[in-house]
Amino acid sequence: MQGFTKKLMMRAKTGSKLFQILLIVFIVAGFSACNGDEESDFVATFSHEFIDGNHVSFSNTSEGEYYSLTWDFGKGDAHVTTTDKDEEFIIYYPNAGEYTITLTALNYSGATKQSSQTITIAISDLELSFSAEIDPTKPNYVNLENTSQGTYDSFKWLYRDMEIENESTTVAYFPKKGNYQIELRVIKGNDTFSFKQSVSISQDDPDYIENMTLVWADEFDGSAINTSYWTFETGSGGWGNQELQNYTNGSNAEIKDGKLIIAAKKVNDDKVAGSYTSTRMITKGKKEFKYGRIEIRAKLPSGTGIWPAIWMLGSNISSVGWPACGEIDIMEYVGYEPDVIHSTVHTTAGSGGNGNGSSKTLTTCEEEFHVYGLMWTEDELKFYTDSPDNVTHTYAPSNKTADNWPFDQKQFFILNVAVGGTWGGAQGVDNAIFPQTMEVDYVRVYQETSN
Repeated sequence: MQGFTKKLMMRAKTGSKLFQILLIVFIVAGFSACNGDEESDFVATFSHEFIDGNHVSFSNTSEGEYYSLTWDFGKGDAHVTTTDKDEEFIIYYPNAGEYTITLTALNYSGATKQSSQTITIAISDLELSFSAEIDPTKPNYVNLENTSQGTYDSFKWLYRDMEIENESTTVAYFPKKGNYQIELRVIKGNDTFSFKQSVSISQDDPDYIENMTLVWADEFDGSAINTSYWTFETGSGGWGNQELQNYTNGSNAEIKDGKLIIAAKKVNDDKVAGSYTSTRMITKGKKEFKYGRIEIRAKLPSGTGIWPAIWMLGSNISSVGWPACGEIDIMEYVGYEPDVIHSTVHTTAGSGGNGNGSSKTLTTCEEEFHVYGLMWTEDELKFYTDSPDNVTHTYAPSNKTADNWPFDQKQFFILNVAVGGTWGGAQGVDNAIFPQTMEVDYVRVYQETSN
């Protein structure tokens, strides 16, 4: 092509002006033929037909060469993209009003064409509504009634972390002061519709804690550890913290006088991995919880190198890993720092040495039993000792994300006593202290009755 054009240009030097004009036209046409037709003609069009007053059928009538179609049916929900040019759609419009439907066609080179039509729905087939009345005698309770008009298959209420299905009237409970959104979600066929209202709660419920129900407990009153609740995690390897103990399959734990006794024992004086044995007990896959008041009454071991913990991990740890699953350290203790307890939260946003936590002096933690507690709601984690008023640490990010708030999933319990490690062994291990025991009187979980 380039050689042929060069010859024509040489002839044009001695030709007429007309010849030069014709030559330019020829060159433009030739290059266009070489490059191909980038934008072949195509048109986006569609037709519609009313099946009844609230159902409309849409058919594609676009012409030319194009690759895909994207439908916007004017309802504010997700668009539908398809490569099936013959696919028909029957769309349900429950509410009276005007709706603008747009069809976008996309060709192989990325160009688009659009077509829009407006339809009018004359009569409402389904109108969503509900009443939300705050109980004047119990200002933390809201009476809900579904007053929707029309036919539908099912519905549910959504508020806080609750889902209540197919109850025409129900009572929503909001224990804390604040503004809350209540949603009524209605399902008809393959369609889902939503209606929302907000309520304002004027005060905290003073009886919130007292009204919670005991949903599970291990009082350690039997003759042996209940393996329908607990599993012994075994092995060595430092457990990610360069710890020195091997965890055994129950030989370092027993029930005695109504208490769980976890014993850390010395095997030899070498102060290396395997020089000690201990116990690590978990409720994973057996007893897992989301939200509530959690209390563990325990007496702690003592001495440099000892590292007991009462804590929780997300039950989805096998699929998402740590720290994405979330870790709740209700109580940790390092023996080289006597009489100081720690409560910490670990998430993707902050873990390990960057965990979010606080410490508190508790002078009798080695000599006496104390309650190590957690109040866990959809809004916050509040750690305390002996009484919910005696707060150790509060974790409540205002802008909750998957990185900083994985605590909308169930968690399981872990009870263990480690020896040495990056924290517990930061000042070495005193072999003269062994054996050491953590004694646990009970583990209890209270929740709202509707949880």
